[in-house]
Amino acid sequence: MDRMTNTTVDTPLAALLTNKRRVSALKALGVLTVADALTYYPFRVTDPVPVRALAEARFGEKMACAVDVRALRVTPMNARRGYRLEVLVDDAPTAASRAMQPRTAALVFFSHRKSYVDWMASRLRAGLQLVISGDPSTFNDRLQFTHPDILTVAPAEPPAAEPQLAFGEPAVQPQPRLRYDVDSVAQGLARATRPRPVYHANSRISSEHIHETIDQVLRLLAGEDPFAASPVIADSAQFGEQFALGEAARARLAEQIPDVLPEPVRTAKHLMHRAQAFCAIHEPQSVADFKRAIETMRYEEAFVCQCALLMARGRAATSNAYACADVQLRDGYIERLPFALTNGQREVIDAIGTDMGRAHPMQRLLQGEVGSGKTVVAVAAMLQAVGSGHQAVLVAPTQVLAEQHFHSISASVGGRVPVHLLTGGMKLAARRKVLAVAASGEPCIVVATHAAFSKSFQAPNLALAVIDEQHRFGVEQREALRAKSERDPHLLVMTATPIPRTAAMTWFGDLDISWLTELPGGRKPIRTFVIPEADAHMMADMFWHIRRRIDEGERAYIICPRIEPDEAGDEPAGEPDTPELLDDAALGESAEPRPPLHAVVEIAERLQSLPQFRGVRLCTLTGRDDDAAKARIMADFESGATPVMVATTVVEVGVDVPQASCITIFDADRYGLSQLHQLRGRVGRGGTDSWAFLVSRAEPGTVAQERLEVIAGSLDGAEIASRDLELRGAGDVLGDAQSGGKSSLKLLRVVQDARMIADARASAQELLAHDPDLAGHVQLAGAVLDFTRGNEQYLTSN
Repeated sequence: MDRMTNTTVDTPLAALLTNKRRVSALKALGVLTVADALTYYPFRVTDPVPVRALAEARFGEKMACAVDVRALRVTPMNARRGYRLEVLVDDAPTAASRAMQPRTAALVFFSHRKSYVDWMASRLRAGLQLVISGDPSTFNDRLQFTHPDILTVAPAEPPAAEPQLAFGEPAVQPQPRLRYDVDSVAQGLARATRPRPVYHANSRISSEHIHETIDQVLRLLAGEDPFAASPVIADSAQFGEQFALGEAARARLAEQIPDVLPEPVRTAKHLMHRAQAFCAIHEPQSVADFKRAIETMRYEEAFVCQCALLMARGRAATSNAYACADVQLRDGYIERLPFALTNGQREVIDAIGTDMGRAHPMQRLLQGEVGSGKTVVAVAAMLQAVGSGHQAVLVAPTQVLAEQHFHSISASVGGRVPVHLLTGGMKLAARRKVLAVAASGEPCIVVATHAAFSKSFQAPNLALAVIDEQHRFGVEQREALRAKSERDPHLLVMTATPIPRTAAMTWFGDLDISWLTELPGGRKPIRTFVIPEADAHMMADMFWHIRRRIDEGERAYIICPRIEPDEAGDEPAGEPDTPELLDDAALGESAEPRPPLHAVVEIAERLQSLPQFRGVRLCTLTGRDDDAAKARIMADFESGATPVMVATTVVEVGVDVPQASCITIFDADRYGLSQLHQLRGRVGRGGTDSWAFLVSRAEPGTVAQERLEVIAGSLDGAEIASRDLELRGAGDVLGDAQSGGKSSLKLLRVVQDARMIADARASAQELLAHDPDLAGHVQLAGAVLDFTRGNEQYLTSN
């Protein structure tokens, strides 16, 4: 009883479920609390189940039927441990109503636990009426249903009591009093034929058990006993009906699951109450109800997201920043460049210069193709800050990239501006020296890794923070940078992660967004080929081509998703370079089990044994290598001492080796297109011809194969991202999967829902104009706060 009265959306499932294995299995799916369960949405619903007589059964097609129990028996299974319950039934009532001859069938239940078989047998007895739903099959020339869903129907009149002797023991042991699932056959068929939700499951828990758990959670929230099976409770468990008709249940659910959307917004959009939507999603009365409920929750996500973005942007607009109006140092740097800026670079630099000249912090997202020259734009902005007497920091996601930025920026500014490197792997003395310079307020450029977010780093004169590869950092870290300075720094976020223009305008509509689409002069397009791994001839030709390029003094990357071949499971270990491999839902159906992923160790050994690489030294680079080893490996690769590098996706971001002309990506069919596009951008940076080989085990005609054809046919990052999102559905183009964070956006689709998001932004603007702090909308304010904490990668404007 305490569980029924004390259950809230924040209650941990471990406190409600007695089955600890199920709790553990749900935890592996990220479902820890009641709220997690409610928002673990089914990815589809089944079609309504047709009602048929047993004579109309079609093998392979699910059906529902009303039957009478003739007899039942429990027998041990001799060939293996366990027990078998066989229930003999006939469909006389259903067959008569359909003018057909009645037939018999067997309902069969297996279990290694006798307690389950005994419990199932205790629900049944000869003469009882059932509604069954399942897949018909045959065994020994007899129609059979294996583990069908059953609903017991209450008899019109209770069975007569057995006659008893006047004295002594009863002649027959009394039967336990049965509880029935439904009051009538019509009621049972209505339930059995409804569409059922289907959830993403795994080997530890089935979709049916996930649904069962969510059903129990909904009952508890409604104040009902989830394990009761009386007619009233069983019927009211159908929460679509319960919410519409059951006054007490409706009030209880509305109290436990309050609306987030303001009432005027929900009414104007003809959306469901939040509690009603959850009921219609997990216990749909019809496919139409399910779709309407999903649309309600999708709009809620859009509205909360846009409120968060608008509120964050509003806070930034009222804060103070250092005005950096002196562009002399910046312009001198541009004049000394050995190449001419593209028109796009010039326009972005001018726009940034105008923003930084104001006393309010710049908030700009710079989206640029791989190799489009974003670093030059960033250096120009930092020199404007330093030339105006302030400090600038560039934060890179990896040590390798930070060191490359440090060396390239130091060389390009020619000693005119102090440039310092700050990483977690530095010796203590050198680190303290850099920290002291930053704390002094001396105008300089600091190139840093995550060390810039540590408490020991203070830069009171910080005017500009440049964050490279936006999806690697979150709001809390950006807020930490703001706390380093006496005023809010201007913020420039750079990313080469392809974001469709329409999606970027939708998500970052209140940010100043710039695109760099032109490649600097001298760059040649990368030729991309899909190589079926099973085609030994093509694989051999690819390796011979790589050998010829190496003999010409060039370099080659070989990319693998794993580090070692014996890593358990189908996903890589949680290494710093773990790629965002696609899950089964994104990959689509496969006729065969998917083969294990390739590993750096395995491929390196394989290449060394091939004649194409005889006499060639190979190196390996993974996220497990320490900073000193990474620096040594990169130096040998750049010098040509080890011209072939077998690596994980640690090379994805920012590694710049001009001599690299070939990249081979194993298991390419398992990556998202955005990451493949990023990896492909590691070659062709020195003006030479370059090639990308996508080694695939995808089956012909699958979505995975179609995805690879998209990237092979295009070098346009925005186009690739749009196609990626179309093929993947609710994609993670903005980085929720890469960051490993837990996203509140489970239904909203960046491209398909662009109109909905724009509509939600307009409604959010109207609401915030009258209630900027959401003081009058407590539930919405809480949802915005939860979103901000859980989705920092989206809040670039914060």
